[in-house]
Amino acid sequence: MSSRRDFMGMALGGFTALGGIGALMAMKKTWDPLPSVKAAGFTTIDLKDAQENVLVTEKWRGKPIFVLKQSKAMVEKAKKAKEMDRLIKIGDDHFMVAVGLCTHLGCIPGYDSANESFLCACHGGMYDGTAMVTKAPPPRGLDIPPFTIDGTKLVLGEQGPEYKKMLADGTTLKV
Repeated sequence: MSSRRDFMGMALGGFTALGGIGALMAMKKTWDPLPSVKAAGFTTIDLKDAQENVLVTEKWRGKPIFVLKQSKAMVEKAKKAKEMDRLIKIGDDHFMVAVGLCTHLGCIPGYDSANESFLCACHGGMYDGTAMVTKAPPPRGLDIPPFTIDGTKLVLGEQGPEYKKMLADGTTLKV
């Protein structure tokens, strides 16, 4: 009888331990941030290997982010059009960084490297290499996401002094 009682005690203790472990795992799962919160965090893009006139697309908060390293000719064109305030200078290079959603209806424009422009196929809107509108119907250039510069890295989701200046100047709207 004492061996059966010992077995029952051990079995009950084992099931209690398993239940406790299950409860602890459930509590840990509720403490972890939701996937939507994780996606809303910061995204770091290292731009040291970026190539001129080659569009890089990253994802931040579920939105496409366009990063385009400007060639010397593109920078000269931006200077003539007085659109240098839309470009981000990292080291000696200039970059166009924008949320890749058309400001008309939210379609994703495609990049044409031969013409150095973006075309929104939904309604024919066009943007230049600095993401400014060159053909309507988009009401404004592509929005610039909040960013800060850390050496050759661009950290999306954090408002650095360069981004705050763009907001104050009216270069972009808050995303």
